[in-house]
Amino acid sequence: MREATVTRNTRETQITVSVKLDGKGESDISTGIGFFDHMLTALSRHSGISMQIHADGDLHVDGHHTVEDTGIVLGQALNQALGDKSGIARYGSAYIPMDEALSFCALDLSNRPYVVFRGSFTNQMIGQYDACLTEEFFRALAVNAGITLHLDMCYGSNDHHKCEALFKAFAHALKAAVRLNEDGTVLSTKGVLA
Repeated sequence: MREATVTRNTRETQITVSVKLDGKGESDISTGIGFFDHMLTALSRHSGISMQIHADGDLHVDGHHTVEDTGIVLGQALNQALGDKSGIARYGSAYIPMDEALSFCALDLSNRPYVVFRGSFTNQMIGQYDACLTEEFFRALAVNAGITLHLDMCYGSNDHHKCEALFKAFAHALKAAVRLNEDGTVLSTKGVLA
């Protein structure tokens, strides 16, 4: 079974994440930040990866530690669930529209973390979610999961739409990359992903 559970406890956050790569996109998400919960629920549903994410963070300070640390733990859980990453498609990409907004994601489950993030938000906040934390979340996730990740909010005017399209683009790209290939080998001329 391609699944994992990771817990991280610090003075700032207590987070537990469980993932099932071959789930049905069912989710149980609770971070204390409504819009972030909405994005993580969409990520689970659109990737087909079942996720349980429970975070208790120092929201009296702000959302930074909760969002970034959730990215760390989700990345670690994905990395554990993928094991040595043999037998996977490895690459994925997707364009996702949401009304006037369009976002793109391309990724490689390479064990060589790197992030390119292009795009900006008009407003600081989307509900109680600090929009600038979007890049922090994806960076933390990519570094801890070993993902080469390119994200582009191509255009849009509504920050909710732009952010949601980006999360869904990542979800569809991830769904393609974790898909099992036919022969179970590592998709690399080196024979390993490193």
